[in-house]
Amino acid sequence: MFIKQVSVFLENETGRLSDYTKILTDNHIDMKAVCIADTVDFGILRCIVDDPEKAVNVLNENGFTASITTVLAVSFENVPGALHSVLEKLADEDIGVDYIYSMIRSETGKAALIFKVGDPEKAGEVLKENNISLLCMKDI
Repeated sequence: MFIKQVSVFLENETGRLSDYTKILTDNHIDMKAVCIADTVDFGILRCIVDDPEKAVNVLNENGFTASITTVLAVSFENVPGALHSVLEKLADEDIGVDYIYSMIRSETGKAALIFKVGDPEKAGEVLKENNISLLCMKDI
């Protein structure tokens, strides 16, 4: 039910993102989802990869600052109002959403988003109780 997300601190320099993807490529690590939030000087890249522990190790060995965070992968019909329904269920249980981003791959006709929430265990229970599909790593 829980997904391990890799978070990477990236200096805002030409070629730094390419350095990151080369390390993943050279180590046969497949990226399933990615999001970058930036400021003038740096960015935080968040991604789902097929081997998060290996990714963090090789990134740290190559001068990156990387860590693992627990997130949820949620799947629902790709129709108007579906995301609102998911967010409403979480809000009704006082579960804050820190950020969301979409996945690179998903089932046809379904939306698949990554959610970072304040209480992943409670959020997972609430979503399951409301018949909202949670994905595990093998689904991604």
